[in-house]
Amino acid sequence: MYSLFRDLLFSLDAERSHDFSLAFLKASQRNLLNRIYAQDVPDKPVEVLGLRFKNPLGLAAGLDKNGECIDAFAAMGFGFIEVGTVTPRPQGGNDKPRLFRLPQSQAIINRMGFNNKGVDYLVEQVKRAEYKGVLGINIGKNKVTPEEQALDDYLLCLDKVYAHASYVTINISSPNTPGLRNLQYGEALDHLLRGLKQRQQHLSDQQGKYVPVLVKIAPDLSDEEILDIARSLVQTGMDGVIATNTTLDRKLVEGQEHANEAGGLSGAPLTQVSLQVTQKLSKALDGAMPIIGVGGIDSPHAAKARIAAGSDLIQIYSSLIYQGPDLIKEILESL
Repeated sequence: MYSLFRDLLFSLDAERSHDFSLAFLKASQRNLLNRIYAQDVPDKPVEVLGLRFKNPLGLAAGLDKNGECIDAFAAMGFGFIEVGTVTPRPQGGNDKPRLFRLPQSQAIINRMGFNNKGVDYLVEQVKRAEYKGVLGINIGKNKVTPEEQALDDYLLCLDKVYAHASYVTINISSPNTPGLRNLQYGEALDHLLRGLKQRQQHLSDQQGKYVPVLVKIAPDLSDEEILDIARSLVQTGMDGVIATNTTLDRKLVEGQEHANEAGGLSGAPLTQVSLQVTQKLSKALDGAMPIIGVGGIDSPHAAKARIAAGSDLIQIYSSLIYQGPDLIKEILESL
């Protein structure tokens, strides 16, 4: 059935199709219309980050930026759901067009730019959701916030989402906010993570609830940079890492329509590079913290390979757009 929907959706502009799909999921998630995408999947419970997951396959951040469709994605069978990236203040994101399909490679390029309705709106949506499973909330900084004041934005978001999240992800790896990826390196990274760890400990004491904090990293890293990031994550006491975000590399889609559009590339071309980052990161961390693997996981084979490479949990996004909810079931039945 999804292939019929996809043909219709792919006849529309990519962002219009995206908006239409989310509007449908939001409108249908708590009524009988959700039978169109709801499905039973095998229980494959795992315990990671001190949390119990119904299964190890989650929805990656970026699809439901505002947390409006949590119950719809839960009905599809995801073991956990990550919403966001959300920023302190609402922002429109980059100019359109900013979302492009590369169907030949089952890939997507986006330069959305953290378009979202702001952290207060997201928290209200989370409160309305009936979903009781593991919920990650992915936070970022506003575009207009200077790099040297980035910590302030992350702390503000952390304060507001802490009580409502199972875990919080720090997004410092999107290529679509100027200067954001600079926060992945050296003293800038240490400063940011130390500040976040201090606030996490304060909130934990204040609320009597420990919420793990994870960091999402880019795939475009040298071996030395991966080692440095791993060292910083361990030294600052982070709880986990998500590998990886979208890539700026275009080698695998060279010559295709839209391949030269600016933005982050996701989907099948990311499979090998994200796998390699996971392998190197796993070796560098040596079991110090869990890894959530994401990027180009588009089949049961790719899912099992990412877990074998050191991922404790996995996430999908672009492959869901191309293949639909059946992929969730196929992956879980293979694990």
